[in-house]
Formats: sequence, structure tokens, C-alpha cells
Amino acid sequence: MIFRQLFDAASSTYTYLLGCPVTRQAVIIDTVFEQHLRDRALIEELGLTLQAALDTHCHADHVTGAWLMQQATACRIGISKRYGEAMRGADWLLDHGDKVVFGERHLAVRATPGHTDGCVSYVLDDQQMAFTGDSLLIRGAGRCDFQQGHAGTLYRSITQQLFSLPEDCLIFPGHDYAGRTMSSVAEERAHNPRIGGQADERDFVGFMQNLHLPHPKQLAVALPANMRSGQPADGKVPQLADWGPVRQTYAGLLEIEPEWVSEHLDEVLVLDVRQPQEVDERLGRIQGARILPLSELKAALAQIPQDKPVVTVCHAGMRSGQATVILRQGGFTRVANMRGGMLTWQQLGLPVSSSPSA
Repeated sequence: MIFRQLFDAASSTYTYLLGCPVTRQAVIIDTVFEQHLRDRALIEELGLTLQAALDTHCHADHVTGAWLMQQATACRIGISKRYGEAMRGADWLLDHGDKVVFGERHLAVRATPGHTDGCVSYVLDDQQMAFTGDSLLIRGAGRCDFQQGHAGTLYRSITQQLFSLPEDCLIFPGHDYAGRTMSSVAEERAHNPRIGGQADERDFVGFMQNLHLPHPKQLAVALPANMRSGQPADGKVPQLADWGPVRQTYAGLLEIEPEWVSEHLDEVLVLDVRQPQEVDERLGRIQGARILPLSELKAALAQIPQDKPVVTVCHAGMRSGQATVILRQGGFTRVANMRGGMLTWQQLGLPVSSSPSA
């Protein structure tokens, strides 16, 4: 199975991408609004077709990226039906016993309320992985002091629905604040200080009722937004750039397609960062491009005008990718790397110039 664990440092949230290697269908669990471009790029680069953006619950510490993912991929949005009619945007209301199918694999839905009324955990078909959201954490459990939380209910959810899984089933939580990435049913049953060992319901409830935690910093923003599945209040998808169809790669670089550059040459400054002798090789140059080798770029930033967006170019798009990093560090806000460089430009049959560079 294709599997990736992703992390948002601001909220200590884990996002999980699972894909069927045969059909390339996939699901993503607990996305973060601010990480949408990263997650979307990974899905595209792995050649996956997203079937669903799933949430384990209505989050209080970050805004879900589910709506953005639906706008980008036409996937379904899945969350517990127990949030009722107040939940808007989700088109796949899930309950205990449901299956989320992606290709030849599926996740079984287990209702695990207690942190909130609508918490669910997603268990892989072979019961070797469980995605527990905020119900069961690594050496911990989700707080129970708001959103209809109830410590007794959470105790029963964990002991009956999660601790009943095979001992070697891996536990992947929604968060971890200490850098731990996964655990197992056996580990948590033995060592979880809130519910492991010989702890009974009275022990767990007493522990949870005396946590005295401050409310999440994003609570006032996150809850209303997540009841809309992460849709912004204005209903608009944020744009990465206002001057062209710029996309972000999984590596974090900003890219734009060669075809668009070819059609808008008079609206951008094309900055070719190859060595001068390379420009005269078989790939040629783009008409009007300014030649400035990458090794000289940082020292020459003050000489580059900023009245137009800057599109960087090289042989295959690698050095020009680093050029965008240098430009952005130098204060350039409208910049993108031309995907694939001059190799892709030539493969697409786009026009080249053999005249002296500008």
C-alpha cells in the first residue's frame, strides 16, 4: 500500500495519505487548511486519484483542508454523521460499520466518541493500521471537556473499539506534541498512563477530569470553519498567485507551465540562469530572456527589475528552482520556476531564438 504520514508543525497535526498501488485510488485523513498545497502536490506527484478527504472529527485546533481538497480533486468529504444537520459541506456522512473503499483496499469506520460526539477511527482492512484521531493518542487520550466530550464514553470507545484490535495493529494518532509518530495497541494497553495497565474507568475518568488544560488557541476560528468542512467564509479558494497559474510542488517550489509562459512572454521577465555557453547549445533560448547564471544571481538581485513577475529557466528546471528560492529570499514576491526547463520547452515545440541574448 502507498502510505505517507505528513505533519503540520503549527498544530502538531498528522495527516495521512493512503493509496491503492493497483488502481492508484487514494484517501487522505485529517488534512490541514494551510498544508493544502503540499498535500495536493504529493497526490499529483504520486499519480493518485483522491476518492475522499476524511476527518476523524470536527477539529478545535486547526481548520480542515477537506473543502479545498474537494475543490481541487472533486473528491468526497467524509466525517461522522453524528454531528447532525449543523455540519455543512460534507457529502459522505459516516457511521460505525461503514467502509471507505479506495481501489482494492478499504478503511472500516469505528465510532469512538468521547473526545467529541462525532469522533470516528479508521481501521485498515487487514487491521494492521488504525487512525485514531484524538480518541487514542500516543501515551495519552483526547481531552473530554468541550464539544460534548465525556470521559466515560471515551474510556469505552478506547477499550471496546481500539484495544480490541490485534496487539500488533499500529496506532496513528491525529496529533503528537513530542515528536512521536506511531504506537501499537499492545504498547498503549501496557504503557498508556491514562488508560493502560490495570486502569479501570474510575482511574481514567479521574485522570481526564483533572487535566485543567487551556482551550485550544484556534478554537474560535477552527470550530465554525470546520462545521463548514473548512470552506472559507467568503466561499473562495485562496490563490497562490494573482498573476498566473502558479502551483507549488511537494518540495515547496513554485512552478508554472511552459505553455503559459509562451503565451504571456510580454507580461513576465524570463530569467535564464544557465551558463552563457549552455545558451548557445541545441536547446536555444527563449526570445527576450535575460541571461544571468545562477552563481551570479545573489550578487545581482538589485539589478533585476520587479515591475513584472519573474519566471526562472534552466536546462531541466532544477537550477532555476533554486533561483526562485534566492529571489524570494531577496524580496521578490512574484516569481515561479518554469516546469521542466528548456528541455520541456523544446519537447512541446515552443519557439526558440538563436539571436544574442537580451
